[in-house]
Amino acid sequence: MQQGQHQSLLSEEDLASTILSDLKRVVREYATAATESTCPDIRQLFTKLLNNTLNMQGQLFQVMQQSNMYNTASPALRQELDKQSKQYQQTIQKTKQFLQQKLGNQQNGSFYTPAQQDQQHGNQGQTYYM
Repeated sequence: MQQGQHQSLLSEEDLASTILSDLKRVVREYATAATESTCPDIRQLFTKLLNNTLNMQGQLFQVMQQSNMYNTASPALRQELDKQSKQYQQTIQKTKQFLQQKLGNQQNGSFYTPAQQDQQHGNQGQTYYM
């Protein structure tokens, strides 16, 4: 093919959707790598890669949504959000109790949370999309 006659096999929308799906997959892979890392430096590296990928995914999502390339899911009911939040809080509490039981005073009752990460990295108020 000559340079001027090159055509894309995928439409812009299909290409963007494919990239968005791949970014979502990469986010899952980085999250898994970060949570399974035993070396703090490697964990930090994967956490940084995860955050960068989340930002890129969020930007692509916004562009796609503004260009009518992405149909968002229907809004969740407040009741369902509250239910999920309550379940999450219960899971956190059970995890803290389990860790306190197993680790004793090694942790002095302090646990690393995403909110602490946001404070450390100045990411408060940043929005991420699925």
